[in-house]
Amino acid sequence: MLDHVKDASDLPADEYLTPKELLELHQILVTQANELLDAGQQTVSTLTNERDLEADSLDVATTESDRDFSLRLAGRERKMLSKIRYALECIDNGEYGTCESCGVPIGFKRLMVRPVARVCIDCKTQAEQLERGSRVF
Repeated sequence: MLDHVKDASDLPADEYLTPKELLELHQILVTQANELLDAGQQTVSTLTNERDLEADSLDVATTESDRDFSLRLAGRERKMLSKIRYALECIDNGEYGTCESCGVPIGFKRLMVRPVARVCIDCKTQAEQLERGSRVF
């Protein structure tokens, strides 16, 4: 489990975000990380216990389907946890909230919506447009 920072003075100064904004974002990230860690532990526990309860082939098939779905979700949660840890590391290094593509500040409102954002909305929009244009159907 990750610990919440109690006071903004415990975080390094940020060039673009106020101490209050940085503290709020830090707390959101830590809360999300802890929720993902808890969900992962519950998933592992559930997957471990379900195998013992299977009775017939239909139950086994249903359980396997549910297990595959749970594992896909766990993979997504693991990726999100990695992004959260990276964002927390950036906060600790005083590098949080700056677009990794163009170097401009990522707005507080964008970070509130997506605290793990690594690029500003303009760069993200441009990347998505390029991605859509390169898709082959």
